[in-house]
Amino acid sequence: MDTLFYQFWWLIFPIGFGIMGAYNSYLGYRRQRDALNLIKTYAEKGQEPPEALLKVLQRPLDDDGWSGGASGHRQPTNYWSLFGLFTALSAGFLGSRFVIGGLDDGAVVAFSIVGFVMGAVAVWALICALTTRRDR
Repeated sequence: MDTLFYQFWWLIFPIGFGIMGAYNSYLGYRRQRDALNLIKTYAEKGQEPPEALLKVLQRPLDDDGWSGGASGHRQPTNYWSLFGLFTALSAGFLGSRFVIGGLDDGAVVAFSIVGFVMGAVAVWALICALTTRRDR
């Protein structure tokens, strides 16, 4: 069992994020269900529900039909900062493979792969930065 934990310790993170996402979805479901029950109560009494209660049920959809996060608003992505971040990460990983070059051949391959993947993401961010129009 110890070997299993040492080899797959990193699975704690995706499993944890999955559990947190499911719990967050459940809380959103409960919030909307309770708001609908409260609106039904107002409707049975013949009263108009408060505006704040109606806003709980309103979650604007994006162009692709999905809801835009917990607040319902999406911030524009700053692709230039992503380009800078992933360029620096790529340079760091590719540079560090030379530092550890004589120590471990497996680490050199791993650092090279990560460096090239980060470089590919940097190229993607550059393309997005150059082609995305920002409305201000």
